Amino acid sequence: MRSIQTKKVKKINNETLIVTVDIGKVKNFGYCRCPNGIDIKPFGFHNNGHGLNSLWDKITQMKKCNNLKEIVVGFESTGPYGEPLIHYLRKKKVKLIQVNPMHTKRVKELQGNSPNKTDQKDPKVIADIIELGHALTIVQPEGSAAELRRLTHCRERAMQRRTSLFNQLQNLVFVIFPEFSQVMKNVKTKSSLYILEHCPTPQDIIKYKLKNLTVTLRKVSRGQINEDRARELYTAAKTSVGIKEGRKSILFEIQEILSMIKTTEHFIADVETEMSHHLKDIPYSKCIISMKGIGEITVAGLIGEVGDFREYKTISEILKLGGLDLFEISSGKHKGQRRISKRGRSLMRKLLFFAAINVVRKGGIMHEYYQRCLERGMLKMKALIAVSRKLLGIMFALVRDHSEYIDGDITKQEFKKAT
Repeated sequence: MRSIQTKKVKKINNETLIVTVDIGKVKNFGYCRCPNGIDIKPFGFHNNGHGLNSLWDKITQMKKCNNLKEIVVGFESTGPYGEPLIHYLRKKKVKLIQVNPMHTKRVKELQGNSPNKTDQKDPKVIADIIELGHALTIVQPEGSAAELRRLTHCRERAMQRRTSLFNQLQNLVFVIFPEFSQVMKNVKTKSSLYILEHCPTPQDIIKYKLKNLTVTLRKVSRGQINEDRARELYTAAKTSVGIKEGRKSILFEIQEILSMIKTTEHFIADVETEMSHHLKDIPYSKCIISMKGIGEITVAGLIGEVGDFREYKTISEILKLGGLDLFEISSGKHKGQRRISKRGRSLMRKLLFFAAINVVRKGGIMHEYYQRCLERGMLKMKALIAVSRKLLGIMFALVRDHSEYIDGDITKQEFKKAT
């Protein structure tokens, strides 16, 4: 299994052909440059089998004519559009590297005092950045790690769809029964969803009778909703100011949304089952799972985002991958605050942030560290980000040392070295 490494690429030697590609959805633009400065004009090729073969023909011809031994292919991060090209070139055994689009923009401004984007200019700028060594080596994850990355993103999209459905549901319920959310507080609970499915209108609740409503809510909520809350909902139904015009159409849509929520939740559960299955194929995953407060799905998501932890030499490489590396802007007597760069995988940061919340709640050394951050004047959000960085450092150390986490066994010195 391979991963994205975040260390800078060494400067290109005199036997390396630089190939850069400005990737598009349908058509790409390629460019080749030799160490002696000989190059060919940027050329277009389509994102299909014929187009990729034509690119490779130009590359091999350029390499042969100039007696070069290595090939480096660089491009900007482009999401899914670059994946067919990456997959194709991996089979050719070339070195693939990725350039930050922000670097491309800044170099263009330095060279021509203009950030204009053109398909003819961009490949040349990418080549300049690679020659300077400001690029990241990229290798796609393989095997179970590749499956985990896909499943992690699939789960995230499904959760976003579910959130959108709940927002739509809440808006519709407010129109026909505005008091509902005031009493039940949250439409996402099983109790709320059950009532909305069986008694969505104030009139339905009144017909259902207070006694039946009390028994049902107590049963569905497993005793968390008592008679007082049931009576409050019943009273709100009797005095509701919800609209009646067009209500049938709203109820029709509510039932459809409830059905879609159920389907989405079943799908998320299936995705998580698949993630747990693939996680078992990652031998070092047990080291990370041993940390109290971090579950299988979080670990599976992090391995999907990071790749193989064993491929990294230092924790700073992984921090940079997730945009958790620190920077500050200081000038003269002014000393700026240290912040995370956020120039990395946003989903990785999100997973770590929620993991930080969980481990802090569990107490122990991570809770103590969180409290010390607050005592030093950090806001809660920044303190949790600090815990996220520390968590990642501990995970890296556990995998590196082939060990499991025992809260009381970690020394202060080891804890300090974790980031």
